[in-house]
Amino acid sequence: MIKSIKRITAAVLFVSITVSSMFFMTSCKKKGTSSKKRIVVFNYGDYIDQTLLDKFEKETGIKVVYEEFLTPEAMYTKYKNGAVDYDLICCSDYMIDKMIKEKEVKKIDYGRMKYIKNIGKKYWNLSKSFDRTQEYTVPYYWGTVGILYNTKMMDYVPDSWDALFDKNYKNNIIMQNSVRDSFIPALVRHGYSINTTDKNELKTALDDLKMQKSIVQSYLVDEIRDDMANNQAAMGLIYSGEASIAQDYNENLEYVVPKEGSNIWMDSWVMPKSGKNYDGAIKFLDFLCREDVAMTNFEYIYYSTPNEAVLNQIDDEEKAERNAIFPSDDVIKRCKIFSYLGKDAEEYYNNLWKELKVY
Repeated sequence: MIKSIKRITAAVLFVSITVSSMFFMTSCKKKGTSSKKRIVVFNYGDYIDQTLLDKFEKETGIKVVYEEFLTPEAMYTKYKNGAVDYDLICCSDYMIDKMIKEKEVKKIDYGRMKYIKNIGKKYWNLSKSFDRTQEYTVPYYWGTVGILYNTKMMDYVPDSWDALFDKNYKNNIIMQNSVRDSFIPALVRHGYSINTTDKNELKTALDDLKMQKSIVQSYLVDEIRDDMANNQAAMGLIYSGEASIAQDYNENLEYVVPKEGSNIWMDSWVMPKSGKNYDGAIKFLDFLCREDVAMTNFEYIYYSTPNEAVLNQIDDEEKAERNAIFPSDDVIKRCKIFSYLGKDAEEYYNNLWKELKVY
C-alpha cells in the first residue's frame, strides 16, 4: 500500500521558498553565475517532493531555483511582470492554453527525452484540448473536481450538484475560492458547459451562487482538505487529489463526481519563451518522467499520475480503494477540460466573481 505524506501548507512554503530563491537569484547576479548552471522553476505550492530537487542537482550539477504560486492567475501575473526568467512553469490546462495562444512558450524537443515514453497515450489525448499540436507541454498530474462528503454528517450520497445547494446543510458546505471551479456546479446542474461564454447562462449560474452563498460556510482552496478531515463541514467542492489526502485522516470521508458531469483537469509543464536554459529544462523534465523519480513524487503528492511506469506498480485493490485518484472510465467520460475562453470572457467571469463576493 502506497502511503501519502502529510504536507506543509502551501502558504508557508510559498513564503520561505520564494524568499530563498530571490536571495539565490540576487547572489547569482552578483557573482555572475552562468544561466547554464541553473534552471528557474515555477510551480504550484507544495507540488513536488523537495528531495527530488537535491537529487537532480547532485546528478546534473544544475542548481534548481524554485518558486511557488497559489493560483494560475497569480502565476500569470508574476510571469508577465517579467522580473524573473523562468525556464519551466507547471500550471493548469486553461492557463497553459492561454500561454500557448499568446505564443509565450517554446516547443519541447521530446526526442531528447529518454523517459517521455512513460507518459501514457490517454494523457496525451487529454492534453490535446489545450496543446492541440502536442508540441508545448509535458503532462504532470491530473484529476477531477467533485464533492468530498462526511458520511456521518450526510443523510444521502451527494451524487448530484444539487447537494451543494441544499439548504438543510446551511453552514456545512465549503466552496472553492476560485471563479472557474465554483461555477462548475452552478453551470452543470443546468446542463450548461463549464466553458460557456453565454452571458445568459452565466447570469443564471451567478444567481444560483448568490442564492447558495447564504448557506456556504466558507470559500477556501487547499484548506478544504484540512477542514473536511477535521469534521468542520458536511461536504466541500474539492480537487480529487486533495480529497484523497483528507481521506487518509478521516475514515468517514467519501468522494464523488456528480452524475451531471464535472471538470477533469490536467497540470502540465511548459517552457516560457523567456527561459535562459533550454538544455537544463529538458533534463529536468526528463528527470521527472523517470520511473524511480516519478514514483517518489507520486508517493509524496498522491495525485493521479500520467506515468504508466508508476501506474503499473500499483495493484488493482489499491486503485479500487482510491476512486478519487483512480477514477473509472465512466467518470472520465462525463468530465470536460477547462479551455481558455479569451480575454473578454475571462474579464466577464472575474466581474461575476467579484459581484458574488460582495453580494
